[in-house]
Amino acid sequence: MRQIVSLLLMAGVAASSSAAVPGGTEQLAGYDAQRGKALWEQKHIVSGQPRSCTTCHTNDPRQTGKHVRTGKPIKPMAHSVNPDRFTSQKKIEKWFKRNCKWTLGRLCTEQEKGDVLKYLNSL
Repeated sequence: MRQIVSLLLMAGVAASSSAAVPGGTEQLAGYDAQRGKALWEQKHIVSGQPRSCTTCHTNDPRQTGKHVRTGKPIKPMAHSVNPDRFTSQKKIEKWFKRNCKWTLGRLCTEQEKGDVLKYLNSL
């Protein structure tokens, strides 16, 4: 989790409100896993089609997803199951940009990114 928080700080997702917690673990202060879960499951109409994060990544981010167009498997999003998730600042930004545009029809806000990351890291 320490590495994830560091990357989020560099990416500008976690604001200066991130705080160390006794025991050496960090949390994404100011972000809310429940809001992240709600955004993960929320349906949006883009180009006349209903979409959500679950369209490709399933309702359970600990499970393997499937790309809606290509059918290609997508490794689980939850860091607890897939430790390679959220270890690269460049990939975090790349995939949020691409997936937010496709799913929401716009870029995600920093708050939305932080909330989703907190949700995914809570699993």
